[in-house]
Amino acid sequence: MAAVKELIRIEENGTISFGNYELAQKSKVSDFVFQGDIYKVKTFKEITKLERNGLFVYESVPGTSVYDLAQDGVTTTFAVEGPEVAQVTVELEADTEYEVILNGASIGTMKTNLGGKLSFNAELDSADRVEVKIVKC
Repeated sequence: MAAVKELIRIEENGTISFGNYELAQKSKVSDFVFQGDIYKVKTFKEITKLERNGLFVYESVPGTSVYDLAQDGVTTTFAVEGPEVAQVTVELEADTEYEVILNGASIGTMKTNLGGKLSFNAELDSADRVEVKIVKC
């Protein structure tokens, strides 16, 4: 297990990592600047949530650690880690279809709701990482 101890950090490859599912108490970092945007992360064992410029980006229940989050408008990629199955919700373009790929295997296409939220379960076990790729159809 290697949760993000800093709660949020910039990686050498130009992505961000965030979240610490090992915390018993809720912790947060506000006003974290990355590529001109302001991020806020709240995390602990029960939930991990990320906002960018005051808008929802990511949430997991229970809490997780997310590594190498990258978004370019068409593709969203990251690795997620945690102690058990987590429901992951990401904010994307509203009312749009996306293909969701976990550990290299497609779990099918999903359509975001009118708010742009897309949810799926990540089958995590003993803090194994699941590689996530979400591609706009």
